[in-house]
Amino acid sequence: MNTRYKVLAALLTFWANTAIAATATANLSVTATVSGACSVTTSPVAFGAYNPLSGSLLDATGAVTVTCTSGTTYSIALDAGANASTTSDANTRRMLANTSDFLPYALYLDSGHTTIWGDGLNGTSVNPTSSTFTGDGTAQGRTVYGRIAAGQNVAPGTYSDTVVATITYN
Repeated sequence: MNTRYKVLAALLTFWANTAIAATATANLSVTATVSGACSVTTSPVAFGAYNPLSGSLLDATGAVTVTCTSGTTYSIALDAGANASTTSDANTRRMLANTSDFLPYALYLDSGHTTIWGDGLNGTSVNPTSSTFTGDGTAQGRTVYGRIAAGQNVAPGTYSDTVVATITYN
């Protein structure tokens, strides 16, 4: 067989196989579920030096910063702290020093110091006071306004408390 016929036979075989080839298709489903999620960090309410004899109250601010997935609604509650004079009552928060000395203080939702920031119990409010905040994927800071009332005759010492911030989201 000469070369020309061999090439022609090879081409005819290739075209014949190509004409016989078939295809089939199917759709591949790709899915994911994104759940609402939030994270929380805090910045301390650091009052600094308090002088009970000055006759002046002492204010300080801190923050609760929340990052939630876009569209996730949330609210922020602050518990009564570790040293409340009435368990679970944010109206009775106290800092502790020297294992038995207490310095009462309050945490507020507003700069006017009118609404106690708590857990929604005993006349306290969560932040926000109605409805919810909505996350957008960025860190959203909420100011915590702290106040120590004037004229509290307490022993010298370094006073502290731990308040737990709880984010409720969906």
